[in-house]
Amino acid sequence: MTRRILPTLLLTLAGLLGLLPAAVAAPDPYPSTEDIAAAQADEASAQADTTAIEASLTAAQKDLDRAGREAEQAVEAYNGAQAHLKRARAEAATRADQAAAAEAARAEAADTAAALAAETYRQGGAGPQLSAIDALLGAHGPAAAGRQAAAVGVIGSTTKAILDAATSTAAEASRTAEAARAAEEDAARAAEAVRLAKEVAQTRLAAQQTQVTEITARREQLLTALAAARSTTLELERQRREALEAIAAQQAAEAARAAEEAAAREAAAAAAAAAATTHSSDGYAAAETPWSAGGAAAAIAFARSKIGLPYIWGGEGPAGYDCSGLTMMAWRRGGKSLTHFAADQYAESTPVSYAQLRPGYLVFWTDTGRARDIHHVAIYIGDDQMIEAPRPGTAIKQASLWIMGRPDFYGRP
Repeated sequence: MTRRILPTLLLTLAGLLGLLPAAVAAPDPYPSTEDIAAAQADEASAQADTTAIEASLTAAQKDLDRAGREAEQAVEAYNGAQAHLKRARAEAATRADQAAAAEAARAEAADTAAALAAETYRQGGAGPQLSAIDALLGAHGPAAAGRQAAAVGVIGSTTKAILDAATSTAAEASRTAEAARAAEEDAARAAEAVRLAKEVAQTRLAAQQTQVTEITARREQLLTALAAARSTTLELERQRREALEAIAAQQAAEAARAAEEAAAREAAAAAAAAAATTHSSDGYAAAETPWSAGGAAAAIAFARSKIGLPYIWGGEGPAGYDCSGLTMMAWRRGGKSLTHFAADQYAESTPVSYAQLRPGYLVFWTDTGRARDIHHVAIYIGDDQMIEAPRPGTAIKQASLWIMGRPDFYGRP
């Protein structure tokens, strides 16, 4: 019995004294310092990867927005060129009519002067007066005619009136003909500008569509990588990203609203201070023009009825519209005529402030802060909401007034 117990005791004692081989030792249940450091490095690397992917997704969205904005700017430049061409052609037609009328008057006056010369000759008036009349009729241009008329000297009032008419109508015909040529040249330049603007718009739109395809594919790749880094699914990461972008958009909208409201308060305070120090009898500010609620309601109803239709560049309906095409047609229904060009629509409206904004007013954006560079317009419908045709590749929609940041201008059609 003693012989059987002894080996067991010796084996236990050897284990306690560390005399057995390492392979037989009990495993350490706690991670080593090296294990912890490696795990932390892996976690930091994964976090860095996800941060980089998130940054790339944000950059991709900005690229997408910029491409859409540049495409819309090209479209509005084309609309502006079209508006100028329309005005130039109308001016050329007016000048051509004026030139034709002036030439008819010149020919009639010349015929009268020729009859005077013939009558003078028949009555035996050959001499200095007839020579002067002949010279007048053969003069090249209004300046020469004027010099010859002065050389006639003392003549009868009827004769003088005939010669004055011949001189003045010749001068007017020359001026109107020159104006007609200039207007026609301007129309030709405007037509060339439209052609070039159309080419630029088509190129920009094609580039935007290519970018949309490329950026959409890039976003999918990034979201897939993000899902792998976080051990989630592509759909979950897509939903998460959309929620983050919606939150960011909401925060930007709130910041834009706060900035506009602060500016409105400052403007109101400045106006009040100026009014308090002004003592003129006619008052400081003109009263606001009464607003046509009926026209505004008709314009808004038209715009609402087009929600969901596609953005079509140069579009005036019925299949689709661009931004200024939508507002032009909406206000045509409201009884106001506007040009199919956002910058012109602001020029054709009465500028107002955010505090004066009413349903039906127009809202404008520009990258430079200059009215001539306006590239987007929407119609305000109240409660800080608007209806717009946003950009190529999108549909007409109702959106927050602040979706593109603080508007640059507001106008009452």
